[in-house]
Amino acid sequence: MNKQEQAAFLIEAMPYIKKYFNKILVVKYGGNAMIDENLKSSVMRDLVVLNALGIKVVLVHGGGPDISQTIKQMGRESRFINGLRYTDAETAEIVRMVLAGKTNKNLTDLICRNGGKAVGICGQDGHLLKCSKQSEELGFVGRIDQVNTQVVTDLLDLGYVPVISTVGYDDEGNIYNVNADTAAASIAGALEAESLILMSDIRGLLENKDDPDSLIKKVYVSDIPALVKQGIISGGMIPKIECCKDAIRRGVKKVFITDGRVSHSILIELLSDEGSGTMFV
Repeated sequence: MNKQEQAAFLIEAMPYIKKYFNKILVVKYGGNAMIDENLKSSVMRDLVVLNALGIKVVLVHGGGPDISQTIKQMGRESRFINGLRYTDAETAEIVRMVLAGKTNKNLTDLICRNGGKAVGICGQDGHLLKCSKQSEELGFVGRIDQVNTQVVTDLLDLGYVPVISTVGYDDEGNIYNVNADTAAASIAGALEAESLILMSDIRGLLENKDDPDSLIKKVYVSDIPALVKQGIISGGMIPKIECCKDAIRRGVKKVFITDGRVSHSILIELLSDEGSGTMFV
């Protein structure tokens, strides 16, 4: 961009900056979008920019590839049932070790190294995510029963970006592996967030899954059943879209699915007229 184009972008971004000022934005970051280290640093830098503009950013992250690699290094095998990781008590400990330890602290450190303020927590801290078993078949895969946002709002009020790993708890001291999309939707709803962004390794909802240029830019929640019936929403997109719908029904005004593999996709989505992914309202 030349200087004139940079100035034009700032002018275009101004109403969006005003709209989001002092509002809460929840960003879910995970999956294969986290693998590239340079891109990961770029995403964290974008969050620092948004925070500096007066937007209260909350980062919720997964870390499936890190978990799978660690389980393999420990001589165990990952097992999935309908796309969800089977989690026995030992696997739940590994999930907590990887997510709340390695992955969470790496992301927190990246935000700080890019000039921001961040504190890493998990769903056990402040008893943020109270869970029960989603099903006996899946083991300790958590269904969220209660969200206690006090620790998150306290950090936001102090100017920090809360970095949340999706590990849940129950009153018996069990650990739960919680789907990051599901956790982000529940947290965004409990915080009455202005928007939720789901960053993944897909561009958004495509009318034709084999044509990346067939992006559907705006979807009303009421249209989702028809899109499922037409086969436009299918397979692994169904649970992701259900999370979008759930967040909207919990009071989040807008939910976006954006491609975390594209540099600055968050800034483009939030601060431009064009956007970059699919918006659900």
